[in-house]
Amino acid sequence: MINEILEDAEDRMDKSIVALEAAFARIRTGRAHPSFLDSVDVDYYGSVTPLKQMANINVEEGRTLVIAPWDRTTIPLIEKAILKSDLGVTPNSGGESVRITMPPLTEENRRDLAKAARNEAENTRIAVRNIRRDANSDVKDFLKEKEISEDDARRAEDQVQKLTDLKVKSVDGLLEKKEKELMEF
Repeated sequence: MINEILEDAEDRMDKSIVALEAAFARIRTGRAHPSFLDSVDVDYYGSVTPLKQMANINVEEGRTLVIAPWDRTTIPLIEKAILKSDLGVTPNSGGESVRITMPPLTEENRRDLAKAARNEAENTRIAVRNIRRDANSDVKDFLKEKEISEDDARRAEDQVQKLTDLKVKSVDGLLEKKEKELMEF
């Protein structure tokens, strides 16, 4: 029973950390990365299709994304979707591909992006703590129903706390790495 609670808590905490990594991938740095366009969906013949399913996205010269669609007739649709996506970049079409040059970040932009990263990390810490609360609540329910002893309950709560501390430390490490990446020139 206690092992199941711990496994469930660890699984949910890991999912929160994966979500944080995805959120950090959306926070752009001065460098180009194909994941920057993961949130772009194109209206393709009446159905909304993720851009990455319609084209190859490559990095050129560190600061330029090159989007090579499999169907050249979709280039205007791709440009329109990028402009509507509110990513703050302007696409340039060159016949067979679309290029996006990442503008250099100003010091103020870097601070704002670091602040957004800290906010995402705090939200993940809160999610991890909520999972800890749920796990401890489950342990107390078992104790109340006399399915486990008080010593087992105390041990389980200690294990949940150690797991929580480990995951929060992981979140802090990811945040530190992202802030360092953002502040690089």
